[in-house]
Amino acid sequence: MKKNSKIYIAGHNGLVGSAITRLLQKEGFDNLVLRASSELDLRDSQMVADFFSSEKPEYVFLAAAKVGGIQANNTYRGEFLYDNLMIQNNVIHQSYLHGVKKLLFLGSTCIYPKQAMQPIKEDYLLTDVLEYTNEPYAIAKIAGIKLCESYNLQYGSNFISAMPTNLYGANDNFDLEKAHVLPALMRKIHLGKLLENDDWDGIRSDLNRLPIKGVDGTKDENQILNTLKSYGISNHDGVQVEIWGTGKPMREFLWVEDMAEACLFLMHHYDAPQGGHGIEVRNTHVNIGTGSDMSIAELSQLIKEIIGFGGKFYFNTEKPDGTFRKVTDVSKINGMGWTAKISVEEGIQQMYNWYCS
Repeated sequence: MKKNSKIYIAGHNGLVGSAITRLLQKEGFDNLVLRASSELDLRDSQMVADFFSSEKPEYVFLAAAKVGGIQANNTYRGEFLYDNLMIQNNVIHQSYLHGVKKLLFLGSTCIYPKQAMQPIKEDYLLTDVLEYTNEPYAIAKIAGIKLCESYNLQYGSNFISAMPTNLYGANDNFDLEKAHVLPALMRKIHLGKLLENDDWDGIRSDLNRLPIKGVDGTKDENQILNTLKSYGISNHDGVQVEIWGTGKPMREFLWVEDMAEACLFLMHHYDAPQGGHGIEVRNTHVNIGTGSDMSIAELSQLIKEIIGFGGKFYFNTEKPDGTFRKVTDVSKINGMGWTAKISVEEGIQQMYNWYCS
C-alpha cells in the first residue's frame, strides 16, 4: 500500500477498526474511506454494491462485525450468525467484483475447537467441535476464512485473514450485557470501587455515560442499587463483585494497538497462497496474539489492584466458563518478523486511564 492508496476500513468506529484507522492516519495514509453503520448497512447487498461501485477502494480492512461476550453470543445466536455472514459475504464479494488489490478479513480465535491442543496452531481449524456458547459467531468467521481462500483459488484474488486473540483497548464495549470479559470486569470492578467509596457522583456519572438496562444516573439510589445487584455488584456485607464461572479458565489478551500494527504488517508482508498443481490450500489465516495467558481469577485480581478496589469477588459457578484454555501459537507471524509489545499490565492501566477520562 502507498500513502495515497484508497483504503476502506469497514467498522472504523469499533474497537478494532478504530485502532487500525488511528494507525493508518499516524503512518501518513491520507486517502481513507470511512462509513458509519448508520450510513452504510453492510448487511444490505445492494447498498454495499453501490458503495463499492462509487468509491472503488484499492485496499480493504474488514473489521466490521457483530461481537460480544459469552452472554451476548449465547443469547443472540441467530443475529450473530446471520449478521456476520451477510457483512463479510457482501464486502468480500464486492471486493472481488471491483478488483480490490488486497483485503484483510479479521476473525477471532474462537474459530478453534473447544478441546484444541494448546497452544493453538492455525492447522487446528476444523479438527473438532466448537465451544457451544459462541458456535454461531465462530461458524460465521470460519466461513469468512474459507470464502477468502476460495476466492483466492478460483479468481486469483489476494484476500488474507487474521485471527486475533481476545482484544481490549480504547473504544471497547463496556455494555455489561454484551461486553467481552476484560471490559466487563473492568467496569464492574470500577463501579464496585465507587460503591465502596460511597461515591454517588461517580456512579451517576458512569450510568449517565452508559446506562444499564435503561437505568441512568437520574434514577433514585434504590433503583440504581437493584440494577447494579442484578449485574453482580452489591453492597451486602461489604461490596462484592460477581465473576462468572469458576475463575479457572485461561485467556490470552492483546492490546488493540498491537493488533492494528500486526494487521498493517500483514498487509505489507503477507500474501495469500494461490495453490495450483493439485496442491490443497488450507488454513492460510494467521494468528495474532502474545502467546501467553492468565486465568480469569488472575485477571480479576490484576484489574482489582490497578483500580484500587478493596472489596471481594464472588465466583458464580452456575454461570458458564466457556472454553477452558485458548492460547494461540503465534510462531507463524513471529517468524515473519512481528511480535506484540504491550504487556497486559501496561495495557489494562492505559485502558483504565482512558475509561476514566
